Amino acid sequence: MTAERESSTYPENRSTPAATAAGPALIKRVDVRWASLIAFLAWVFAVYDYILFGTLLPAISDSFGWSTSFSTFIATLVAVATFVAALTVGPLMDWIGRARGLVVVTIGAALSSGLTAATFSAWWLVLVRTFSGWGYSEQAVNATYLNELYATVEDSEERSHKRGRTYSYIQGGWPVGVLFASALAAVLLPLVGWRGVFAIATFPAIVIALLARKLKETPQFTNMREVRRLVREGKHEEARRVSEQFGVVLKAGGQRQRRLPLLQVFEREQLQHTVFLCLGFLLNWLGVQVFAVLGTTVLLEAHGISLGSSLVVLIVSNAVAFVGYIVHGIIGDKIGRRETIMGGWILSGLAYALMLFAVDSYAGVFILYTVGLFFLIGPYAALLFYMGESYPTRVRGSGTAMANAMGPIGAILGSALLTGLLSSGFSMTVSAFIAGALTIFLSGLCLLGARRVRPGAPLIEEVKEPAAA
Repeated sequence: MTAERESSTYPENRSTPAATAAGPALIKRVDVRWASLIAFLAWVFAVYDYILFGTLLPAISDSFGWSTSFSTFIATLVAVATFVAALTVGPLMDWIGRARGLVVVTIGAALSSGLTAATFSAWWLVLVRTFSGWGYSEQAVNATYLNELYATVEDSEERSHKRGRTYSYIQGGWPVGVLFASALAAVLLPLVGWRGVFAIATFPAIVIALLARKLKETPQFTNMREVRRLVREGKHEEARRVSEQFGVVLKAGGQRQRRLPLLQVFEREQLQHTVFLCLGFLLNWLGVQVFAVLGTTVLLEAHGISLGSSLVVLIVSNAVAFVGYIVHGIIGDKIGRRETIMGGWILSGLAYALMLFAVDSYAGVFILYTVGLFFLIGPYAALLFYMGESYPTRVRGSGTAMANAMGPIGAILGSALLTGLLSSGFSMTVSAFIAGALTIFLSGLCLLGARRVRPGAPLIEEVKEPAAA
């Protein structure tokens, strides 16, 4: 099964927004605008909490008297806990709904900040930072939720080739959240301490969670839930009639059909796509860790660029990377999101390789680092939306969340690989090339094994029923 196949998401409802007796009306544009705004704000403050931990970890360590090695160990445990929590978000969305899922993960970000402020031991910190995995997975919820909303808005056929560009603005909440966290930490830390900074971060997330309660659920999930209910009650003929009306493909499953959506993403029809998508995401995050997170260290050790000059490079390049979100969102609408992601990551890997080996001047490093970050970060606007549209409705949340959960693991492996190479005697230039530039290049190639989705293609609506005994 490919995502390019011809299918109609709502054959009965395409021509009119009026509700039928069996299903809801199409989503109004005002509801989509509201959902987009809430999704953007929720992502900004989820990133705020996520970034705040790394920013304030030195202050936390100092207050408890932790050594550098111990604080690094705690950060690693937090990353593992984040990964575990992120895995739960997909099944949650596929079980309770996309809109409710957004509320839950936003509350998770609030809990993460609030409980971190009450930290009294290292193990408490690891435990409560588990909730940050829900905040980090806000982008997976957004991708799933908005994918379905944009496909069923009243003028969805007219706007089908602008979905990626629209979503790119939402995904742009990452750099906004990073800058917000950095700025507030710098201003508030001397005044209220690290506990106060985390406590203050709780309140915006709570407000957004309350506002998110008014979000409309997607027709895709609502219709899938109705078909599943009929199948569960043994009303198979009625389920088939309703599924035909809604445009949901009702497929026969085996006697040992896997019920959990998280396991269904590894079924035969989804296996290749899931494996290559997750591998690409994982490898790319190795490069993100090396060049985006540890960028100042790489620039200092590889080219002798001072911290002050490195920060200038990082600030300007991140501003350019925000433009990259918009550009890649637009290109993805034109040529396909998978192809856009592949091209961007391959160019990024090449740019970083040239930066490490081909130039020595500050200007050359500045230009190539900026180009590398543009093509490294920008494709994420297309990537998150692509993940949502590449899975059928029954596992859309789980598939997106599964791939997204590879991020924290990639960050751990990126730091470990870079450290291991340096400890083995390799120079920073060679180590950054292997752990960063090469892995970014390979991440782009991995997308060749993922499913191709034709630009503007309808989403795949599918529910499985157990085979007859």
